[in-house]
Amino acid sequence: MQFGARESSGVKHHELTPIDHFRNKQKNLQTSAKTMADPKEAQEDHETSTDNAEDSSHDPQRAKLYRFASENDPPEWKERGTGDVKLLKHKEKGTIRLLMRRDRTLKICANHHIMPLMELKPNAGSDRAWVWNTHADFADEKPKAEMLAIRFLNAENAQKFKMKFDECKEEVRKSLEGSMNNANKVAEKLEELTVNDDKTKSTEEEKKEEKAVDGEKK
Repeated sequence: MQFGARESSGVKHHELTPIDHFRNKQKNLQTSAKTMADPKEAQEDHETSTDNAEDSSHDPQRAKLYRFASENDPPEWKERGTGDVKLLKHKEKGTIRLLMRRDRTLKICANHHIMPLMELKPNAGSDRAWVWNTHADFADEKPKAEMLAIRFLNAENAQKFKMKFDECKEEVRKSLEGSMNNANKVAEKLEELTVNDDKTKSTEEEKKEEKAVDGEKK
């Protein structure tokens, strides 16, 4: 089977203000929208996830998975295994990941977060296969950028999977936007409080200076 070609801050921590902390949080959320957080944190999330902590977002679909082995000479598609592919939503964090295990051995052959920028592209000449890229797949425990391809039993199953995949992308997008909006609102409130506090301090200092001048005149 053949698929298409491969597509400083120098400020010390104790000097940071509450606004700085929230702005840093905003930057982290924006980074998550692109690469799903720091690889170490993402790895911990994948390692500690359990079936009890996650719900399946759709009925598992049986399929065959491939990865593009760009390290080979010449590069080629290599089969990773056949099994049920699942889209799992974390009950507390709201994150969604794609998980697939091989039949019999149950060894993981795909394990990565669903992100808004991911796109399932049709495989040339097939209506039951999709190709996509992920920045961090944890099938081999350590995060690794991969180009993956999946082939279903028929076109109907392939379309059902794509519809659910796209729904998950949209859900993750809204969740990330909501988190960033909340961080923005809190940062704005803190900035208002800081400005008001500065004004109060300035007024108090002006009064002290006026008293000092009056004392000198007397």
